Amino acid sequence: MTRDSMKTTEHLDAPWRTPADAATAGGPLAGVRVLDLSAYIAGPYGCTLLGDQGADVLKIEPPGGDNLRNYPSTLESESRAFLGINRGKRGMALDLKSPVGLDVFKRLVRDADVVVHNFRPGVAQRLGISFEALQQINPRLIYCALTGYGDAGPLKDKAGFDTVLQTLTGMCALQGPSGGPPEILYGSIVDYYSAALLAAGVASALYERERSGVGQYVGVSLLRGALTMQSARMVWAEGEPREVSRDMRSGGITGLHPTRDGYLFVSATTPHFWAALCELAQLPDEARSERFDTVRKRKQHEKELIPMLRAALQAHTALEWEKIFGDRVPCAAVRNIEDMFDHPQVLSEGLVGEMEHPLVGRYRGFRHPIKFGRTPPQPPRAAPTFGQHSRAALQEAGYSTDEIDRLFSQKAVQ
Repeated sequence: MTRDSMKTTEHLDAPWRTPADAATAGGPLAGVRVLDLSAYIAGPYGCTLLGDQGADVLKIEPPGGDNLRNYPSTLESESRAFLGINRGKRGMALDLKSPVGLDVFKRLVRDADVVVHNFRPGVAQRLGISFEALQQINPRLIYCALTGYGDAGPLKDKAGFDTVLQTLTGMCALQGPSGGPPEILYGSIVDYYSAALLAAGVASALYERERSGVGQYVGVSLLRGALTMQSARMVWAEGEPREVSRDMRSGGITGLHPTRDGYLFVSATTPHFWAALCELAQLPDEARSERFDTVRKRKQHEKELIPMLRAALQAHTALEWEKIFGDRVPCAAVRNIEDMFDHPQVLSEGLVGEMEHPLVGRYRGFRHPIKFGRTPPQPPRAAPTFGQHSRAALQEAGYSTDEIDRLFSQKAVQ
């Protein structure tokens, strides 16, 4: 993406809720103002989750923009990843390294409830926006810092990336086949889980603030996210050897299997699921055999069971087996993400919505990760273009038209 394609597009602003009507906007976090300084995935998506719950999120990008905008994309006018990660936000471009830009940010902090960034430890201090500095401006501020490895320790200054943390924390080693090479889990799962921790931590801090009246520091890291995801593996009893198995896979017939057409994932860990699988796959002898009547036994005899099951599955396609098994056997045919846009269950839950973007046009995307019965959120909005709401944000902060024009001419704001 060229720098010209990221030019300010404030003339394309869509109507947005203002402080006056924020209290009546949808979502349980309506009226909460979030300043999002983060980039890439984990920090921005954590703020998106707050926005999904009703918060007014202002994404503040540096003059060069969030680097995620520059990632390879089959969309020409905008990064597909940026659209998916930053839905529902307003957008502002601000140079925090300039004294004027820093003053603008501090003015925004006065009326903010939350600030989120993913700078490495020490960067916020050098910029003059540490927790201590901003708390002097707004004692009620919730200040969330997302780092790669945390605030202390020998790795604190290293840049954190999803796949690096996967590799460090044993996820890749356990994902690969036993005795085989490690494998990456694609899909930025550490980033997305850390984003969920960020949103949960900020929401908890906001709840506590209603009791105490003061804000606090919230620390989230990719390291915390990667290890939190492995809590079931992070158990080491006294006296156990280092090499004890920590894999959570049940083994046996649970897994992906080829069918006459396509692959099918099957899970039959309980007695009644196992009985139903054997009945519907026409494996009556296996259902009656005491050699296979527990998950542990089926794991022990998987080299015998799996060929028999796969031979039986050749009778139908994966989609046909889905219908045959129904709700009696947990299973799913392998699909592509494109199939989810029109999947009847996804549509029934209202998880896909239409959005309008100034450059991309109309598109469908994910929405509403959480259902709220009494305070449903507003319809989803597209991610902002670069600097799309800079002028509106400055007006809300009390700047006059002349002052705003001067800020733009000084390149402190774009």
